[in-house]
Amino acid sequence: MDTEKTTHSFSQHEEGFHTADLAHLATQEDHEESKWQSIRNNPWAFAWCMFAVWVTLLVSYENQAAGTVLGIPQFRKDFGHYYEGNYVIDAKWQSAFSGAPTAFTAVGALCAGQIADWIGRKYTLTIMLALSYASITLEFVATTNQVFFGGKVLNGFVVGVLAAIATTYVGEITPLALRGLMTCLLALAYTVGPLVCSIILNSVGTATTRWAYRSIFCSQYGFLVVATIFVPFMPESPWWLLSRNKDDQAIRSLKKLGYNKEGEAEKRLAVIRITLTEIAKETEGVTYFECFRKSNLRRTIISIAPLSIQAISGVIFIAGYSTYYQQLAGYSTSESFKLFIALQIISMFGNVCSWDLVDRLGRRFLILWGVGLLTVLLLVVGGLASAGTTSSIKGAIALMILYGFIYNATIGSVAYNLLTEVATSRLRVKTISIGICCQSLWYTMWSFVLPYLFNPDHANLGAKVCFIQRYSA
Repeated sequence: MDTEKTTHSFSQHEEGFHTADLAHLATQEDHEESKWQSIRNNPWAFAWCMFAVWVTLLVSYENQAAGTVLGIPQFRKDFGHYYEGNYVIDAKWQSAFSGAPTAFTAVGALCAGQIADWIGRKYTLTIMLALSYASITLEFVATTNQVFFGGKVLNGFVVGVLAAIATTYVGEITPLALRGLMTCLLALAYTVGPLVCSIILNSVGTATTRWAYRSIFCSQYGFLVVATIFVPFMPESPWWLLSRNKDDQAIRSLKKLGYNKEGEAEKRLAVIRITLTEIAKETEGVTYFECFRKSNLRRTIISIAPLSIQAISGVIFIAGYSTYYQQLAGYSTSESFKLFIALQIISMFGNVCSWDLVDRLGRRFLILWGVGLLTVLLLVVGGLASAGTTSSIKGAIALMILYGFIYNATIGSVAYNLLTEVATSRLRVKTISIGICCQSLWYTMWSFVLPYLFNPDHANLGAKVCFIQRYSA
């Protein structure tokens, strides 16, 4: 009997040493790879990361569409009322259209962690894509504020889940050498979506029929259909599978991700197994409360703080209200749409610059200097708007465009690096959910408040709201 116990114990130790050796070898190989070597060696993992980026693109397009329609005269005419020569949306409905969906985005982000841990990343994503068809259809067919509001609320919940799942999936399947690049690409998706939206807006936004804004919502089907085509073939996260003791399925998933060389999938599985085992020693459960335990609290704060900094740095005004502000300042509808395209192109260029800066200068450096520069810009924009002359308004608009570059080169990109890198692997999906939820709560606050501060039939502050957003940051 004692001999059997000794033999069993020796076998367990032998298996443990074998797993540790495999994990060490895989980790060493990861550290030795450059970005381009990693893409060549892991093309399928890179491809499925790009699929997650595409899902994020769907999220970013919807987020932008929510605010963009306010700059369309026909939308304001159909859903608003006449005021001093122009049609405006009631502040309460503006707040409802932007604030309530943002609040439900926070709810969706929180639910994402639990749902994804129950049924996996793939099935959660599949269900949310199905719900997205329903929400977009409601927005498209709406002729009343109430129906449009219903579509926006449902879509808010969906994009909250999609944003959390896409970011989690990238964090779990990205090779080590590509983590910085892929998280920057997630941030890039948040600039590409608005750019596509602005191009469509420039083409149809001046129409005098409902297609002036319905085209914006109809275009979302394009992003959605592409995601729907590929999601059935999406490999489930091997991290989730292994956490559910589905070792064989985890091996198959790793092979779908391109780890097909002899023993390669086993090495990757060993890395995941050891990581999960080590984390399990620190965290006995995987509830949200675990994210705030002493052993995890610092990681959680560092992970989620940059997203909240994003939300209080003035970006919601620049991204959502700049077109409307330009029209109120005297620019024509077509001119404001062209300036919006310029803002999105400059923003995208800033994101591309971050790909190199994030590794060259470091995450902390970019956050500190980025927030400092954005604070100065907001002060200057507010001051120029207060002057109210033609030249000062032009200067304020030019600085808004510059804001897009600095934001996306710094805090706009780096926040996603920290969100996926700092959180412990076992709590990653929940940490990301908390981060997106906190960010959404800030956005919800601004979404309800800004219409009353900005609208001409209320406080009529215009770009002077930058003073308020500067002190928040």
